[in-house]
Amino acid sequence: MVRLIFTAAIVFFQLGRLSATNTWDDAYDTSQIDVTVVYFVPSDRVPLSDWRQRVDYYSKRIEQFHAREFQGQSQLTTIVHPKPLISNLATEQLRAGDANAIYFRTLNEVDQRLEFAPPDKNERKAFPILLVLSEINWRPLDDFYRVKPTERGFVFEGNYNGGQHFPGATAGGARALYNPNRGIGWGLVSADGWRVPYRGSDCVVYHEGCGHTVGLPHPEPGNGSVMSLGQYRGWISESWLDKEQKTRLGWTPADTLADEQAELFTAFRAIPEPLVPTPGQRVRLRMDWPRKALLESLRIQVQTSVRGPWIEIPQEWKGALPTFAELGTFDRATPVSYRVDVILKDGQTAELWGYLQVRSDPSKAPIPPPTGALALDLMKADVAGPVAGSVAVVKTMPDKEIDLLALANPKGKTEETLWSLGEWEWSDGQLVSPKQLGARLQLPYSPPDEYRLTVVLEPLDEPNGLLIGNVAAGHRFASLFGYRTPGGYASAVENVDGRNVGNETTFRGRVFKRGQLSQLVVTVRKDGVSMTVDGRQIIKWQGNPNRLSLSDYWATPNKNTMFLGAYDCRYRFYRVTLEPISERGVN
Repeated sequence: MVRLIFTAAIVFFQLGRLSATNTWDDAYDTSQIDVTVVYFVPSDRVPLSDWRQRVDYYSKRIEQFHAREFQGQSQLTTIVHPKPLISNLATEQLRAGDANAIYFRTLNEVDQRLEFAPPDKNERKAFPILLVLSEINWRPLDDFYRVKPTERGFVFEGNYNGGQHFPGATAGGARALYNPNRGIGWGLVSADGWRVPYRGSDCVVYHEGCGHTVGLPHPEPGNGSVMSLGQYRGWISESWLDKEQKTRLGWTPADTLADEQAELFTAFRAIPEPLVPTPGQRVRLRMDWPRKALLESLRIQVQTSVRGPWIEIPQEWKGALPTFAELGTFDRATPVSYRVDVILKDGQTAELWGYLQVRSDPSKAPIPPPTGALALDLMKADVAGPVAGSVAVVKTMPDKEIDLLALANPKGKTEETLWSLGEWEWSDGQLVSPKQLGARLQLPYSPPDEYRLTVVLEPLDEPNGLLIGNVAAGHRFASLFGYRTPGGYASAVENVDGRNVGNETTFRGRVFKRGQLSQLVVTVRKDGVSMTVDGRQIIKWQGNPNRLSLSDYWATPNKNTMFLGAYDCRYRFYRVTLEPISERGVN
């Protein structure tokens, strides 16, 4: 990659700065560094619904790495711009010219619109870096499938070594510079370097956003450090900054006690096994832990489309630590992103994102399946939006899991078997509720006494009440999520003893965010009900099912079946599945 580093000499001395770190040319103090991180989206693109989770992950990773390497002598703080910055230019306008042109066009626009960095250097409390994470690459590239369009169709492009994926597509176009005249750094990480979490993507974010931006060059000879080949070898936690480079920046080794959190950051890994699974093959993550670690909780999520839902995979283990975590099986060739969140019993936490490809032939990458008139547009636009049929089925539950969305889909069914209130819309197997008061759709299924219901959805408007109509031992009731009240958002099991929201089960607080996917799990037992959102249990009620009831407002014709309800908000449903815990229900 080309690196743009201004080298004009500036004499800039500060008294009393002997122990401080500094830029490569010794011109600016870097004992405090503020990195403003901006998610940049061309005017003709749609932001990722989970963009903030991705940006926050990389921000935390580079902060942890910098703290470990500099032992507190240089403190790096990331400031994430609160909203995606929508460009004034469309994709093709931004791409006009070479990779340097898109770099300067992007950074100049962001810099000017944010009015970045006070021109008076004496007003600054930290060295300022502007780091842009772009939604696009320099040239068309589907960074989730890792293929680029050519006259011969899609061709694989990226760094693939020994069955593992690392960032490094030539179509990417990442760039960085240190500007001594203004006393700032500019970094651009294109989509290939961050949107999909290949092993080493966090190295790219630091390399461009925190390395070249303070003047650091590539070390010679090359090695596995973050400023050299680190991105092609592993996560940033497995890399380092060369001692010689740090010394040149003013760092001196310190005698410090071992930091347990840094030990977890350094030692924790989650590597797929096998590295290149085939459809239907069991996939696991081999876990590496620091010594003496004791695990409190482990959360695993997978995604088979960069714009699709994250699906949680329940985990079980024996002993202090699991050697493996389960990812499940995949029914076709597909890319897979995964997220691992751990909490140790002493309170330490770690988060790690990764990527793999399920391949029918180990030597051939899966290809995006655009169909019909979409094909040409997708070839030109990096497959910017969801592609019909591109989301592989993740078998995270037993085979007895029941697809309630498929049962409710009117295609091929008579009107007598289905009932709804409001205009519910179906498209490519996904369901969208209407924006009206009391909208509901009857699900043609009578559940058993005990079951677990999983729903993946996305609010398309400012969130308001989402209801799941349940049945427990013949008693109908609703699980209410995110109902907007004058006193804030509320969720509840309703009715309990004839009382709706405000009863003993009520949880106060926001549970959904517009445009962001969430996973709901409602578990019904003979002695209680629990409600979970994105892995967090918000309600756990225990009692006799005869205390449960459903208000007439939410009634549907068949009093033995389940239903979906929405109140003044459109929800897109990606998944509604039920796992019987006791005997099977009836459809």
